[in-house]
Amino acid sequence: MTQEILDKAGAHFAQIVKEQLERVERLKTGEEWTDYSKLHPIKVGVCWGDGIGPIISQETQRVLEYLLEEEVKSGKIAFKPIEGLTIENRAKVGKAIPDDVLEEIKACHVILKAPTTTPEKGGPWPNIESANVAMRRELDLFANVRPVSIPEEGIDWTFFRENTEGAYMLGSRGIMPTPDLAFDFKVITRPGAERIIRMAFEYAKKKGIDYVTIVTKANVVKTTDGLFLEVAEQVGKDYPGIRWEGWYIDIMTAKLVDPARRTQFRVIALPNLYGDIITDEAAQLQGGVGTAGSANIGKRYAMFEAIHGSAPRMIKEGRGKYADPSSLIRASVMMLEHMGFMEKAKKLQMGLDICTRFEKKLVITGRDNGATGRDFCDYLLETVKNPELEAKWNSFQSK
Repeated sequence: MTQEILDKAGAHFAQIVKEQLERVERLKTGEEWTDYSKLHPIKVGVCWGDGIGPIISQETQRVLEYLLEEEVKSGKIAFKPIEGLTIENRAKVGKAIPDDVLEEIKACHVILKAPTTTPEKGGPWPNIESANVAMRRELDLFANVRPVSIPEEGIDWTFFRENTEGAYMLGSRGIMPTPDLAFDFKVITRPGAERIIRMAFEYAKKKGIDYVTIVTKANVVKTTDGLFLEVAEQVGKDYPGIRWEGWYIDIMTAKLVDPARRTQFRVIALPNLYGDIITDEAAQLQGGVGTAGSANIGKRYAMFEAIHGSAPRMIKEGRGKYADPSSLIRASVMMLEHMGFMEKAKKLQMGLDICTRFEKKLVITGRDNGATGRDFCDYLLETVKNPELEAKWNSFQSK
């Protein structure tokens, strides 16, 4: 062991601590929420991503342009395609988000984001940071909101995953002091934990739900997860009509597949990594990760995305046109709600329910034995355009 190794590691960690202390102070200053009703136009950036991303994003935009036809014509909504968030472009400049692309993104109010490839060590691409993680940090999209609903099984979950801290915050800042030793860092801040937990409690209050679940591994990860649990206790005191409980991530993962217990959960708040894992499990119960959308909410910006990956194998095998756009379209429902277009969101959700849960005239398999993404969106548009849409949806619901 040499003093040089210790000094180098100490300097690296000191820089991280310095940056995070500065970040905590910025979080304490606060920021006003964007009022979309006062924007003209609302600029919607459509990030095409890579792999199957350009295919499903263009199909999703086609559906949205029909629903928002009047708003586009009047100038209330403006769609802005953002094509530069490809793995090739990111690898070329060695950045998770190239500077010019980040400028395009920040010029928008809302982002609809298709999947992007996240490299890993030893893979074919430079091991750059995830574009998702970078975007969440750059736009301060602190809340990842993922609803999962299986009405026939009594499941109605809404997950509030902290989006800018935890194990992902410094995922590219780990160190290897020697070839035999590797460290990564996990960060939880008091203001960061408070704002995601408070958002979960506010949602429960708004929906008339009297129970919130806080998920950690505070019995083992005592400092960071311990702080998250401590903040939950403090915030919970502000909501006397709402009961909350702490659950450990390992048993929570098991209980989501336990029919005797899982229907009791409604609103779940949790740190970043745990939220990433458990919401994929929840989506799989709903029918697969292709069936769920995701909202990334900050005070100034919001980003809505599919929760699955870019599926490069589908492109390599020539199956891209069979990619399922449902996850990105479900994210679009959340985007419409967030911007205040509640009736249009409801219309799209009913159309999706009919096409994917009830009627199911077309099935997407990802291969040539199923429908293409374009076929599915044609079917969805035909369903949404039906003047009897709500009556049709109600009839299915009553069966």
